[in-house]
Amino acid sequence: MEEIEFRDESQLAEMGYKQELRRDWGLIHNFGVSFSIISVITGITTLFEYGLTVGGSSVIVYGWIVVGFFTMFVALAMAEVVSSVPSSGGPYFWAFSLAPRSHAAFAAWATGWFNLLGQVAVTTGIDFGLAGLISTTATVQNPDFVPTAGKTIGIYLAILVSHGLINTFGVHILRYLNNTSIVLHSLGVFSLIVAILAKAPTHQPASFVFASFNDGTGVEDVGWSVRASPAYVAVTGVLLAQYTITGFDASAHLAEETQKASWSAPLGVIMSVGVSFVFGFFVIMGYLFSIQDFDSTVNSPYGQPVLQILVDIFGPTGAVVHRKTTVPTLNPGLYSLVMFAFARDSAIPHWFAQVDHTYKSPIRTVWLAAFLSFCLGLPSLGSTVAFAAATSIATIGLYVSYILPILIGAIWPRNFHKGPFNLGVFSRPIAFTASLWVGFIVIVFCLPTQNPVNSQTVNYTAAAVGIIALWIVLSWVTFAKRTFTGPVKQIEAEAAGLDLNDPEEYEKVEDAERRKKE
Repeated sequence: MEEIEFRDESQLAEMGYKQELRRDWGLIHNFGVSFSIISVITGITTLFEYGLTVGGSSVIVYGWIVVGFFTMFVALAMAEVVSSVPSSGGPYFWAFSLAPRSHAAFAAWATGWFNLLGQVAVTTGIDFGLAGLISTTATVQNPDFVPTAGKTIGIYLAILVSHGLINTFGVHILRYLNNTSIVLHSLGVFSLIVAILAKAPTHQPASFVFASFNDGTGVEDVGWSVRASPAYVAVTGVLLAQYTITGFDASAHLAEETQKASWSAPLGVIMSVGVSFVFGFFVIMGYLFSIQDFDSTVNSPYGQPVLQILVDIFGPTGAVVHRKTTVPTLNPGLYSLVMFAFARDSAIPHWFAQVDHTYKSPIRTVWLAAFLSFCLGLPSLGSTVAFAAATSIATIGLYVSYILPILIGAIWPRNFHKGPFNLGVFSRPIAFTASLWVGFIVIVFCLPTQNPVNSQTVNYTAAAVGIIALWIVLSWVTFAKRTFTGPVKQIEAEAAGLDLNDPEEYEKVEDAERRKKE
């Protein structure tokens, strides 16, 4: 064990960082985090209504297959980069390491901010989706309960606080919670779908599952299939699949806590996507074949089609029991690690980079992540499509941050020193294929999905992503070009006798890095 830890710490030291986080995770733990973050049961369930109305069952099925196929290209390309640069900084550190020196700092700056946007939005999507599941389930037990936007926000806040507390004081038990999550997402999901298929009074024919199309994107039957084309509805409908298979970079962000990181982290990335694809397809088949009445499911009084499916099959009490037993153990607070890495290099105030010596946790970034995620959930108070927009923002932000370093490595291979996981001659073709796919989804998920478009139905994804893109450019031109030098090497600085927890001392390190770059 000591030899393994020594190799990991030596590799981290070669990148200029010392071991600060507890390194006690193995391959299964590393895989389990991404598997839990992807959370097929949560992603599919929370966006199932979206899928049924924006394309219907055939778009859900074929969208899942197409998205899974192209996402594996992204995962393979990412795994190769992770193996080369196993750092908790993830995409923005990769971008800096792979880009030409003259462009490295800007590459890191842009990638980091897109990743930060995606991390905040995906935490919003996961926890706000869970809050929605809880509030709709409550209506089954208590018909007088009305799941208003305000109540859902309250539940959402409670979930964020609970995750914040776990990541503050219970970081040492996260891997055990993660093990529980793996069991729930595998045996629990498998048991649920088998029970649904076995208990369902009737089953939909294959023609419904594989060949039916539904356009519920407009009022008075004037949806986007009429205003534009069925293809428009189909491509926007793949959000269910692409959002669900998102977040597998968690394995990379945990590289500094994982043993044999140059192997375990890339394998964690690939395994999480592959296993999630298989389980997700099984979940989709179970739900679609077990729909009793399509119209009553889509227009469920509970506001949640999956809950309606459970009620139709198991009755109100049985539905609640099954829902409670399949609520996943989530740990989105782990995304605070990317903020920790970003703060460590002063892309955001260095005050957030402190690691608590008692709990070995970046407490300040944990609560920063929770606060920003809560703010992103607030538009749901006045928008009917806010949740779908949050999932679009998460998907675009994360995938852009994934693909930037991958594309940089493919265009400038000179700095790409391959690790143990190596794609060989397929490296660049896979990277370019992944890049084209990400470019496609960036455009698609900014498109409106409700007709007519008004203040209640506008897709504010384009605005959010555009604001971040504008911020990246303007901030770089106005101040970051002079103040941000990219990842600061801790070990060299501390060898010079500088205390990186002292803002004034840290400024000296940054000044030295700026002079070196100039």
